[in-house]
This record gives sequence, C-alpha cells and structure tokens, in this order.
Amino acid sequence: MGLFDFKDRTVLITGASRGIGAATAARFAEAGCAGVAINYLGNRAAADAVADQVRRSGAQPLLIQGDVSSERESNAVVQKVLDEFGRLDVLVANAGLWPPEHITVSELGDAQFQQTIRVNVFGVFYVCRQAAAAMSRARRGSIITVSSTAGQRGEAGHADYAASKGAVISFTKSLAVELGPLNVRANVVAPGWVATDMAADALNDEGALKKIAAEIPLGRTASPDDVAGPILFLASDLARHITGEVLNINGGSVLCG
Repeated sequence: MGLFDFKDRTVLITGASRGIGAATAARFAEAGCAGVAINYLGNRAAADAVADQVRRSGAQPLLIQGDVSSERESNAVVQKVLDEFGRLDVLVANAGLWPPEHITVSELGDAQFQQTIRVNVFGVFYVCRQAAAAMSRARRGSIITVSSTAGQRGEAGHADYAASKGAVISFTKSLAVELGPLNVRANVVAPGWVATDMAADALNDEGALKKIAAEIPLGRTASPDDVAGPILFLASDLARHITGEVLNINGGSVLCG
C-alpha cells in the first residue's frame, strides 16, 4: 500500500458527496480502507458516484444520508457506521457551508449567523462527540476536522464563517488534549481557496479568480485533492505523534498574520 496503509480500517467522512469530502473518500479507498462511510445531505446521485469510485478501488462504501447539524441525525450517522463496520478508526468532519455573499457585521442578520454556526460548529460537535465516545472505548482513532484560514485570521464580510471555523479549531485542540491519553488523535486542516462548488460563485468570476490567484505564492487555488492528501497524512500512522495541530493548505499565502 505504500506510505499510507489503512488496511482493515474504516473511515467516516461527513459532507462526502462532493468537493473535499468526495476527494478524501476516494483517497482513503485507494489507501486500502476496508470501509468508507459517505455521509451526504441530499444529493444522492453525487453520493452514488463517490460510492462507485470507492468500490472500484476495492473498499466497501456505505452511503448514509443525514444532516449532521441535527443531534439525532448525527448520532444515527455514527451509529450506522458502527453497526455496519463494527468499528470507526477515522472521522473526517468536513460538512460545512460558506455563505458567499459579502455582508458587513452591521448588516449580518441573526438568521444567517445562527445557520452558519449550526452547520459549521454544531455539525462538527455532534459527530465528533459520538465518534470520540466510540474511539475512546476502542482506545484508538483519529479525528480530522476541516476549518479554514478564515478561522485564524478572520475574514471581512464573512464574520459568521470565520467565527464558526475559529470555533472548530479551538474545539479540535480541546479534543486533542482530552483524547490523547486514550490513544485518540485530533487535528485540523485549514484550507485557503479551494475549487469546489461551495466557492464557485467567487471563483467562476474571471476577474476575482485572477486577483485571488495573484495573492497565492503558488499562483493557483487548491483542488479538492490538494486537501485530501494532507487529510490522509494526518489520519495515517506517519502522523502518529501529531495531535492538536492546524495544517494550513493555502499555497503559501500569508493568511495568519
């Protein structure tokens, strides 16, 4: 299997029907995972396509529809993985949203702020809580959450998103300290701009894309696969002594100062 060997292990990826989640599911299957649980919210056709790719790589896909920002549905998602596979070795808490409209704090409404926090923070909290309980009992596991550079430096016009992703970082660091003695690791990936459906409104504008790329030393935005690789690394035994870390994936942009 090379450097990444996930033989006999299982992974749950939330928001896995597209973008970073879909690319990550494919990479785990290629690395020998026995089971890849693909959580999705509503796009069954896209989830089916990911499952087909996972199956072609020799892993067993498990499609699980569910809104992880709902405590009941999130609990059911994790339980289904345990019922089907008998174990959960890796959780990638990827599901989230980015409201694309630029809104100043003085104009930001309660409804949008609460919705962003509900999806990006509670959606991570609920699934991590259930996964942490299972991994603690097994005395093994790796949790990777997906934050953003915005969660570290803030982002004008997107205060709700930045606040939610900052909370994900602090929450994950707390998990790392709490779960470390139980042989469970927790780390964060923090992408910059990634060419996904979520960022399409901004990146499909040629002028905006040129401006964004000009601020990235590598001269381009990331692909979903550029993020999937680092996630795979953090989940692997190569990172067995890494926990509580934030791995920035932004092409060299100075976004944390």
